[in-house]
Amino acid sequence: MQESNVILQLRHVTKNFGDFIAIRDVNLDIYDGEFLTIVGPSGSGKTTMIRLLVGMDKPTEGDIYLKDVRINDVPANKRPTCMVFQSLALFPHRTVGQNIEFPLKIRGDDSTSRRNRAMELIRLLRLPEDYYDKNVTKCSGGERQRVALARALAFDPEILFFDEPLSSIDFRLRKTLEKELKDIHRRTGKTFVYITHSLEEAMVMSDRIAVLRQGEFIQIGTPDDIYNRPKSRFVSEFMGEVNVFPVEVRKDGRLYCSEVDAVFACPSDEQVEGARGSLVVRPEAIRFLGSGESCESSLKGTVFNEYSLGSRMQYNVQVGNKMITIEKLREQRYEGDFNRSASIGWDVNDSVLLDLTS
Repeated sequence: MQESNVILQLRHVTKNFGDFIAIRDVNLDIYDGEFLTIVGPSGSGKTTMIRLLVGMDKPTEGDIYLKDVRINDVPANKRPTCMVFQSLALFPHRTVGQNIEFPLKIRGDDSTSRRNRAMELIRLLRLPEDYYDKNVTKCSGGERQRVALARALAFDPEILFFDEPLSSIDFRLRKTLEKELKDIHRRTGKTFVYITHSLEEAMVMSDRIAVLRQGEFIQIGTPDDIYNRPKSRFVSEFMGEVNVFPVEVRKDGRLYCSEVDAVFACPSDEQVEGARGSLVVRPEAIRFLGSGESCESSLKGTVFNEYSLGSRMQYNVQVGNKMITIEKLREQRYEGDFNRSASIGWDVNDSVLLDLTS
């Protein structure tokens, strides 16, 4: 993404509530037309961050720029942005069309242009055209979600903000709406900034993910970067199930793990002897080794159990007192006996060495 395409910037933004620092000296560039998702655990500062971005709160320190114009003091209703709330905030006594047209009516658009825009958005959001006159309370949860998005788009905002809009929706519908939101983003070309605690939502929809912890962004990157090249153990564990081995660098540059009494290949060069850190390996990167098959890093353990995850199978392999998780596609499932010895391993490029300290 080009720096010239930056639409929204945070520069050294801090937000205090009394002595509590909710957001600490944050810098962030949001690019025109991207889908950026901000994720973090409870208490990480997500709600404060979205309120600052929308204009509901002002920074204690630092500046926010929209297209190079400082907007710290510009209230939310004066910005070319719109928010889709978790509660959706639809008007229950009005029709789908009236809900969508509401921001246009406030702006003073005439009834014909309002209706034309509402019908355009109803088609874009793939709602039946006769829903224009349908009371919004008679719509399903997924349909109400689309109405809320259509209303947000009605004003043609430059940036749409989403505050966990799918959190109260059942699993199957949520999976459908995740894909639909990504499709709508592609069709409209708008800038989407999405707040969620759901890692799966972030991975499915985002162009980039920003991981927030204790009021600071600790990593920003593409879903592949965040998942495969985490910069800390926290990020690796936050973005999904992982196997973590505490290791120490040996004189020969390999890594010794006392927890399983094994030596592993080191994925990074020029390490200092005696340095300690965490070797992280994703479950899908580990494979069962057949007779005579070797690997750059390997262990022997006992296959304890298997779990069906639909198209994938998950296995627990016990090595000493440590349980290691492996995931395979169903057609690659383990065919050996349980409670019997098995060899497992991974390639050095499928592991990440993190949080190394001398």
